[in-house]
Amino acid sequence: MTQQHDSPSGRVESATLKRTALFQAHVSLGARLVPFAGWEMPLNYPGGIISEVKAVRSRAGMFDVSHMARLRFSGPGAVSFLDTVLSANVASMRIGRSKYHVICDEDGGIIDDALVYRIADEECLLIVNAGNADEVMDWINPRLEAHGNVQMFNYTDQVGMIAVQGPEAAAILDKISETLVSAIRAFQIGEVSIAGAYMRAARTGYTGEDGFEVMPPREAMQKIWAAFRDAGIEPCGLGARDVLRLEAGLMLHGTDISRDNNPYEAGLERFVHITSPGYVAHDALARLRAQGTHRIMVGFKMVGRGIPRNGQAISKSGETVGIVTSGTHSPTLDDNIGMGYVDRGLSDEGTRFEIDVRGRLVEAEVVPLPFYSRKRS
Repeated sequence: MTQQHDSPSGRVESATLKRTALFQAHVSLGARLVPFAGWEMPLNYPGGIISEVKAVRSRAGMFDVSHMARLRFSGPGAVSFLDTVLSANVASMRIGRSKYHVICDEDGGIIDDALVYRIADEECLLIVNAGNADEVMDWINPRLEAHGNVQMFNYTDQVGMIAVQGPEAAAILDKISETLVSAIRAFQIGEVSIAGAYMRAARTGYTGEDGFEVMPPREAMQKIWAAFRDAGIEPCGLGARDVLRLEAGLMLHGTDISRDNNPYEAGLERFVHITSPGYVAHDALARLRAQGTHRIMVGFKMVGRGIPRNGQAISKSGETVGIVTSGTHSPTLDDNIGMGYVDRGLSDEGTRFEIDVRGRLVEAEVVPLPFYSRKRS
C-alpha cells in the first residue's frame, strides 16, 4: 500500500501517487482526492456524489478518466495478434468501431474487461483499467515478442481522457466544437476539434447514459476541461461514477470480476468470441462453457432496510449461497441495490434470499439487470 500523509489542508498527499494533467483543476474546485489504482483522483466535489449522479442522469457530467491506460497496437499483423489475446474478434470490426470484451488468461480467468477500437487496417487502441494496466502489459508483452512486426505503445502520459456523459452531452459538445461530435454513433470513434484542439472522441462510457470519451493531448487537457465547465458540464468524481455504473448493471474489475471468475458465471458470455485462430483462452473457455457454471452473477434489490456492500454473505434457509460484490443506495431509483454471485438455482427473477448487513439478515429479491436504462429517442 502506498504511504500517505494528510497535508494541513486535509488533502491526502503522496510522492508515489501519479497525477493526471487535471490534478490542479481538481484541487482548485475543492475535490476530495483519494488514492485509486496508484493515482490521486477526485472522489467527489463539494456538491456531493448525489448531486453529481443527478447531473449525469438529467443533463451532463464530466469525469477525468485519464488514469485508464491507453495502449496502441500497430504494424503488420496487429489485428491478428490482438485476436490471439483478446476475446473481441477484432478482425470482424470495421475501422472506426469499438467493442467491449474481456481479456482472459489461459485458464479462462478475467484479467480485465476493456474496450478495443479499430483505428486503421492494422492499428488499434486498447483501453484498460488503471489497476490492471501493468498486469495486462506484462501478460501481452511475452506474446508480442513472437510477432516481431507488431508494436505496443503506451501513450497514457501523452494523451488524456475525459468522459462527458448524460442526455445532453451530444448537444453541448456540438455547440463548443468545430466538428459535429454527434455524428459519431454509439461505439464509434472519430477525430474531432474541440476548443481549437484536435483529438479522438468515442461514443462510449461507463454510466448507462449517452456520452463520449474524448482524448485530448496532455497539453490541451486544462483548456478542454475549462471549456466543458464553461458550457455547464458538471465535474464528477469516482464516487458518482461507481454509483452510475452499478445502476446501469456494469461490472467493476477487482470487485465484481477477477481472475477468479470466468465470463460465463459473470454473465458476460455475449462479449466473448473464442474461435479466432490461436486465441490463447479457447480451450479453457470452451471447456467452461460446456461444463456450465454452478454459480452466476445476479442483480438484486433490498426488500428490507439496509444497504448491501461488497463481501457481505448471501444466505437462504440458514445456508450461505453466495456473496455480494457491489451494493449501494441508488439516488436515481431511490432503492438499495446490489450485485453478487449466487447458486444458479437461486438466480431466477423474484427469488428471495437474505443479505448479512452488519450482522442482520435483510431480505433481498433478484431483479433483472440493468437496474436503470436510459430513455431512448
